[in-house]
Amino acid sequence: MLTNNKEPIVIELDLKKLMIDNFVITSGLVILFTAIQYICFKDFHFSVWNMVGGTALFVVLYIIFIILHEVFHLIGFMLFGKVPFKALKYGINLELGIAYATTEQPLFNHAMKKALLLPFWTTGILPTIVGFYLNSTVLILIGAFLIAGAVGDFAMYKELRKYPRDALIRDDPKLPKLYVYLPLEKDSSLK
Repeated sequence: MLTNNKEPIVIELDLKKLMIDNFVITSGLVILFTAIQYICFKDFHFSVWNMVGGTALFVVLYIIFIILHEVFHLIGFMLFGKVPFKALKYGINLELGIAYATTEQPLFNHAMKKALLLPFWTTGILPTIVGFYLNSTVLILIGAFLIAGAVGDFAMYKELRKYPRDALIRDDPKLPKLYVYLPLEKDSSLK
């Protein structure tokens, strides 16, 4: 795939805005989901023991699901972008306080968009559905937190919708930033 020789278009997220959005969405989903759970099951038991045990379980599962969120980005890169395993990177940026999954290989826009949203479905929506099915407050809350945690992925997805599906997208290895390389214009005189 040939791209034009121009500098790439940079998509960079405002982390402070995302943190505020994440907090607002998380709070709203927690209230909404617990209200739905109460309405559906009319079963809300409160005890200090349940609260301590539930909190510990929540913290452990939350850490596991954050890791899985990033792993599903990597799976998306391989599945949709045909990226080889050796081109994948995973880590934690302590300065920014975020986990990240990235690839050294650029992806076509259509593949990057799918890879961006895969974790939303697998670590956000799926645990929420299972939580409602099992009447598990912990899983419902994990789902709420991970759905809201995909706010950055949705912001990137929204920006990528502006570009052609065959644009090449390179992920920044350290920052929440994407570089968009537009495809060469097809010369209409060459038919």
